[in-house]
Amino acid sequence: MVVMLYASVAFCQQSSDSLKVVINAAQSNKWYENVQVRGYLQVRYNGLLQTNENLDCDQCDNSWGGDNEFFIRRARIIFYGKVHPRVYFYIQPDFANATSSSSLHFAQLRDAYFDIGLDDNNEYRFRIGQSKVPFGFENMQSSQNRLPLDRADPTNSALKNERDLGVFFYWAPAEKRKLFSRLVKENLKGSGDYGVVGLGIYNGQTANKPDLNANKHMVGRISYPFEYKSQIFEFGVQAYKGRFTLSSTSPGVSVQADKLYRDERVGASAIIYPKPFGVFAEYNVGVGPEYDKFSNAVTVQELKGGYVTAVYKLDFNGQCIMPFSRFQYYDGGKKHELDARSYQMKELEIGAEWQPNKNFELVVMYTMSARRYEDAVNPTNYQRGNLLGYKRKLISNNIYSLKTKKRAAIGRPFNFQFVEPKVPLQI
Repeated sequence: MVVMLYASVAFCQQSSDSLKVVINAAQSNKWYENVQVRGYLQVRYNGLLQTNENLDCDQCDNSWGGDNEFFIRRARIIFYGKVHPRVYFYIQPDFANATSSSSLHFAQLRDAYFDIGLDDNNEYRFRIGQSKVPFGFENMQSSQNRLPLDRADPTNSALKNERDLGVFFYWAPAEKRKLFSRLVKENLKGSGDYGVVGLGIYNGQTANKPDLNANKHMVGRISYPFEYKSQIFEFGVQAYKGRFTLSSTSPGVSVQADKLYRDERVGASAIIYPKPFGVFAEYNVGVGPEYDKFSNAVTVQELKGGYVTAVYKLDFNGQCIMPFSRFQYYDGGKKHELDARSYQMKELEIGAEWQPNKNFELVVMYTMSARRYEDAVNPTNYQRGNLLGYKRKLISNNIYSLKTKKRAAIGRPFNFQFVEPKVPLQI
């Protein structure tokens, strides 16, 4: 089955008078008038106060360890917009990917999907393409909104890059959709609009990977935000189930004949948004592939872990400072890594985010980490260390609208300008 989206006007056989009406309507609302561009850039420095060069993290920050210091973590430009009252598209490439430890800054697709609304208010909609899988709160939260420099291992280990190819169904009443939007727009660190209810079916090998088996993953999530007096809360539960095919194993490691393993999780989220004090907490349990060094084999084992983040929001003179601290714990495998690498980790992070304006922020975070992560190549590997990380982020939400800047296409280059961030339109 092939699904295609066209940003064009279709004409049927009709009288010449009615055809003129259709043509005039099309000319007054051209497709490019609805396309917008935004993006952000994250630059990091992790070389200060680093106590252990052997402490690294494959799935989070590749600039940990070694001689890495300045590092571009993300460089993204996003194209999005409504091409029809019920059709919304979103395309996001990232230009800061590494193909190896010596080759940086390659482009890779992060998101490419379109939403199809089923009703006039788009409360019911299908999302088709590569997008975030609705599992967890922090996984859904954009890196533009998250306080810690990287997502927590316990929940992010479920999905590398948080995304996969599939079809997802979302539902949320109009008032909840407005609240989701407000939580982002008011800098309360919301997750965005992924519905009160989210259901989906997807490949299961994670983003930008070919499907390696005939089994599909299924996922479900319920997340309900509400206001009580002056505070906003959000509670959620989520689960997924499928079978994962190992794609990276060391010679000599025993694996199942078809390399197919159970991959199942269930989790809960509890959010108190920072007004001014806030708490973000999640915990998940499940089963998945994990390396066992005693048998030199990858077997299905239990996994568990979670995190809690405390934050205080201070606004003054048009600026915002948000001191925060996060503790996380994870015990389980990471299916995306070599031999489904076995992890036991505890980590405490203390930091602060400063936004002098809405288009720039600086995050300073001190990390104290203790990690045991082992595979067949390195079956005894316990690393402990501290480091001070900086993140400078230039945010340019809704920096360009072809509708408001279309004259630039006539003999002049496009002139990008920074304006107050806006929440992108979503169906």
